[in-house]
Amino acid sequence: MRALAIAASVALVGLTACSTTPGAIAEVESLQGEPLRKIIVQTQEEYQLAEKLAQPGDVLVLANGIWRDFDLVLEAEGTADHPIYLIAEEPGQVVLSGQSSLRLGGKHLIVSGLVFRDGYTPRNEVISFRRDSETLAFNSRVTQTVIENYNNPDRTQRDAWVVMYGQNNEFDHNHLSGKLNSGPTMTVRLNTEDSQNNNHRIHHNYFGPRPVFGSNGGETLRIGTSHYSLTTSGTRVEHNYFDRCSGEVEIISNKSGSNTYRGNTFYESRGTLPLRHGNDTVVEQNLFDGNGAPYTGGVRVIIARQTVRYNMFRNLNGERFSGALVVMNGVPNSPINRYHQVDGAVIEGNSFENVGTIELGEGSDTERSAVPINSTFRNNVVFGSGDATPFNLYDDMSGISFADNVTNFVPPSDIASGFAILDTGAVVPDSVGAAGDFGVSRDETGVAWYPKPNAASPFGTGKTILAEPGDNQIAEAMAQAEPGDEIVLAPGTYREAKSINLQIPVTVRAAEAGTATILFERRNLFLLSSLGGLKMAGITVNGSAAPDAVGNSFIASTARGGSGNHVVELSDMVFEDFVVNRSFSVVTAAKGTFFDKVEVSDSRFQNISGVAFKFDSETDDYGIYNVEYLIIRDSQFTDVRGSATSIYRGGRDESTFGPHAFITGSSFARVGADTAPLALLHGVQNMRLEGNQIAQAQPATLVITTGKPKTVVQGNTGADGNAFAALNIEDLRQ
Repeated sequence: MRALAIAASVALVGLTACSTTPGAIAEVESLQGEPLRKIIVQTQEEYQLAEKLAQPGDVLVLANGIWRDFDLVLEAEGTADHPIYLIAEEPGQVVLSGQSSLRLGGKHLIVSGLVFRDGYTPRNEVISFRRDSETLAFNSRVTQTVIENYNNPDRTQRDAWVVMYGQNNEFDHNHLSGKLNSGPTMTVRLNTEDSQNNNHRIHHNYFGPRPVFGSNGGETLRIGTSHYSLTTSGTRVEHNYFDRCSGEVEIISNKSGSNTYRGNTFYESRGTLPLRHGNDTVVEQNLFDGNGAPYTGGVRVIIARQTVRYNMFRNLNGERFSGALVVMNGVPNSPINRYHQVDGAVIEGNSFENVGTIELGEGSDTERSAVPINSTFRNNVVFGSGDATPFNLYDDMSGISFADNVTNFVPPSDIASGFAILDTGAVVPDSVGAAGDFGVSRDETGVAWYPKPNAASPFGTGKTILAEPGDNQIAEAMAQAEPGDEIVLAPGTYREAKSINLQIPVTVRAAEAGTATILFERRNLFLLSSLGGLKMAGITVNGSAAPDAVGNSFIASTARGGSGNHVVELSDMVFEDFVVNRSFSVVTAAKGTFFDKVEVSDSRFQNISGVAFKFDSETDDYGIYNVEYLIIRDSQFTDVRGSATSIYRGGRDESTFGPHAFITGSSFARVGADTAPLALLHGVQNMRLEGNQIAQAQPATLVITTGKPKTVVQGNTGADGNAFAALNIEDLRQ
């Protein structure tokens, strides 16, 4: 606590008492009355000199401003009573951009007040608790620091924003938000003996939104790896706020032993906290609040002696791997990287309120046949949502003792003796369920001087720009646009001779629906990169002026310049005469790019030579895909030579929830040129074909590669008005 007091005093001492001369040295008083030497640096060269000369108790101050391409290293030896500090002149006013990173090596180091943005790390780590493999950090701390949208432009390139090595380190009151590329946001490494039994503490941090990644490798926090999963870490993760952390099925991946997760809040975060590997982990007093968002879950229990107690689980909609509670089956004599049998789990004193499912024996199959043993489920409250019981049993659960629980549903007979049934709204006895404090508020985490992102739509938040008919008028309007702006097209024809590289979310709509027409003369009119997104309404798009080139598409994504998570919304649109080449599409995704959502409503597609919506560039079978949600409703497809959509998600990895394809209330006439399916859905995990009219078209094809896809196929009719078998299934699972 003495170091904390000194740090606080430094933050309170302004620079008014110090010279502003580069490299100036001044003495400031700590709370203990001991003088500290404060060294202000204004260039990288000055910093490097000051760092080499730093002594216990010194305060290295980075002057306000943008420090670009800064390989920032603090390698020094402080003491418990006199740490060495690296701080910003003013918190939040020192920005590290471009190719910048921070490495710590030594003992008793404290870093505070920095911001990383507008660039990406040239290394595998933005902040590393080691100078190199030989020089780790011990008894050191990073606090009050921000990393936001600091992403490699190639989203497939793997890195981590924060990596902890060494022992007895602390990461607290920081803000990490907007990671888009592959790799965990933060990880704890146990790859040497000096990083094991580490006693790290990760607390009061704000882990901001992590969008869906579309593949394995989108965890927000990972502690350990499979190779060291039976090694003790001893890391405490306490009082952090996980806000919409939805990169993949694992919000936190626990892959080491003796860790503690206490007092954290998980808000609208898809997936669960899986105790994937490692024994003797405690999960207690956390709040898992899904707020009704899809795929929100709680804790997944695997391996030995795991404890889940006194947690609140509420408003969770997840199921299977993302249930409110998931107790897995294991693999007999499991290799270290698979699923070890649950043995000695204690699940007690938790409250499950308005939750979708509790999954027991999840994953049961010919490989995962080892049922839980020597385990206890007691003093829990389980109130489900809807009319169906939340309990799903996939195997023999006699190895779990159920006792003194209450629920508002009739549980399965195999476990019914361990439950008392209460009516919804009844008073729950004090002896069961979560009591006392759990979770942490959003405002108690992160830094006070940096805004936390809201959940507003990216569209319709800016100014309106009026455009008149003519040549390149949309491009000129786009050059003026800022994120969230709306471009309104007056009646007439707009002829665009240039491709528009769209890096921000923008709306384009007709002032009056059906009165504006766009013709474009390049392979693509809109190229989405970075955070580009497009909402369009009430416009006719004619493709007859496009060149006779392979791969034409009105909207395409590109990895050049970086690719974030794109959103496209099309309503009351007409797309016609996309016929100058056999592969002309409306929307396509390039390899290495990803769409959060493509939503189409009340639109017409006629005379299209290719696949209308093409999301099939990721064919490497690594579990990577191009679109999370494709939603088509109340629309018409006529004379489309390719399929209405092609989606590809290969491989057998279980780390994602998508893709999703929902096609409802639409009509299809002469789609697929008699051979292609209505839709090719390879590896889609959730699909709905409902209420469609289908004439002169082949059924859609669902290729099952992994998991247990949810399929709804109903109410589809053929040309004669009779029921149409709208789906063929090919199962490639072994």
